[in-house]
This record gives sequence, C-alpha cells and structure tokens, in this order.
Amino acid sequence: MAFALPFSALLSILSHSSDPSQWSVIFPACGGLHQSPINIVTHHVQINNSLSPLTFNGHHNNLNITVENMGNFVQFLLPWSVQVSGGGLPGWYRGVQFHLHWGVDARPGSEHTVDGEQYPMEMHVVHIKEPYNSLEEAVHDAAGIAVLAFLFERSTNDHPHLNSLIEALGRAQNKGNQSTVPGFKLCNIIPASHNLHNYYRYVGSMTTPGCEQAVVWTLFHKTIPISNRQLRSVAQQARFWTGQPMVGIFRPAQHLNSRTVYRSATSLVQPDISIWLLCLVSILKGLCVLH
Repeated sequence: MAFALPFSALLSILSHSSDPSQWSVIFPACGGLHQSPINIVTHHVQINNSLSPLTFNGHHNNLNITVENMGNFVQFLLPWSVQVSGGGLPGWYRGVQFHLHWGVDARPGSEHTVDGEQYPMEMHVVHIKEPYNSLEEAVHDAAGIAVLAFLFERSTNDHPHLNSLIEALGRAQNKGNQSTVPGFKLCNIIPASHNLHNYYRYVGSMTTPGCEQAVVWTLFHKTIPISNRQLRSVAQQARFWTGQPMVGIFRPAQHLNSRTVYRSATSLVQPDISIWLLCLVSILKGLCVLH
C-alpha cells in the first residue's frame, strides 16, 4: 500500500538506501512487528465466523477520477461516496485512493504472496475509517485504515476495462503530472460482489515509509485477469521522481511474527452448502443416498 511522503523525506530515504530492509534506519516503524505485506500460508490460516461478506457502496457509480504521479507511485483518487463496511470492520470506511504494484516488464510484482507465489500485479483500494478526514489522521488509529487488496492473474485475453487505467498512467508519466479518467466504475475492475465473499484478513501496516501499523488488510481469493501485453504496458507508462522507469514497485514479504491470518467463514461454508443443496435436490428425485 502506497502513502504519499513529504518529498524531503522521500529524498532522504532514497538517498540513504533503495533497499527496503534499511527503511527502519530512518522510519523506525518499518521495523515493527506488524508489517506488510506478508506471505499467506493457506494451511495456517484460521476460520473466523465474524468475517461475513462486505457491504460496498458507490462501486457501481460513474466517477470522474484523477490520476496523479506522486514520484514513487501513481494514485487514482476516489470520492468519499465509495464506501465499505461489514466483514468484521468496525464501522464504515470511506474511499481515498487506489493504486497498483507491479514488477519489471511482465515479471511478478505483487506485494502479498500466497504459499510463496508472487502474482503479476496487485491493486490496493485504500479507505479511512469515518469520521477521519485524511490518512494522516487515520494512521493514529490501529484500525484507522482498511485496504482491499486484489491479486492479478495472467490471462490470454486483455481485461477490457484496464486499458483506460493504463492510458491514464501514461498521461501521468512524471512526478506531479495529473490526468482524469472519465466515466470510471470501480466495479468494472474488481470482481463482482458475489465473488468477494472469500477473503483473508490480518492486521498490518502501510507498505511504504513510514510503514504505520494502522491497517486492516482484506486480501480477496478471487483474482483479476490481465494479459501479458497489458502487464508490459503498465510497466512502460510512468517514471519515478528520478526520471527512471517506474518498475519493481513492491515491498518484499515481511515476517508474520505473532499475528494470525484469518479467512472468511464463507471460504469453506459455501461449497458445503452447495453440496448439501445438490444432495437435497437429488434426494427429492430419489437419486441420492446419505451414509
């Protein structure tokens, strides 16, 4: 998850070291025990019955969103009409921005990994808890920020709605550049809501300095398709504040330490329900025998 640093602080850390393992020298929180991203080991996760499906507002609205090159990442600004609640979150959270993490060329570039597998790209939709008015306010609350994370998976075909975002990245090529994406719908990028019942949940941090540990992470099982052509194109659009190509913008997985990763109850319940419903229909037809 990206967070806009004061430019002087960004210069300081980048001149000190481009190695994320050294971030804690300047930003002590980056060496904390609840850092993100992480590698999710699926056979270690625990089911949490309170993790119900999330409630989304504004994800089907037509939006005119601004894209801005921040020098170390590119963000797409969201209006507060984009909201999320439920799923064990302590109240309503308002959308702030979303951004992408990618690798070099078409190589993997996700921040989170699952059973050691790094995915081609990752999208973070960043929200702040009501009634906070900014990320700067929200970071002082251990659950002040909710990030919805989506992994991308390679597809033989282009994702029909990604091209407008890729083109917008190109229009915000250099630090400070801004552009607009008209008629944007978040639901055209992320999976349909009925495919978002299955997810992982853990508490962590922002994935860029200062790595504040104030984030409730939700990583969905359902992936978003992207073609190799689109993936290469993403990596060719924007530049860092140094003028170098903006590639490899992901932090490596951090230690889980004492944290627990949970999964939504629907991750396992839904298939069981489907089986029992199918069996019930079969019983009524005289075709199913229960042992």
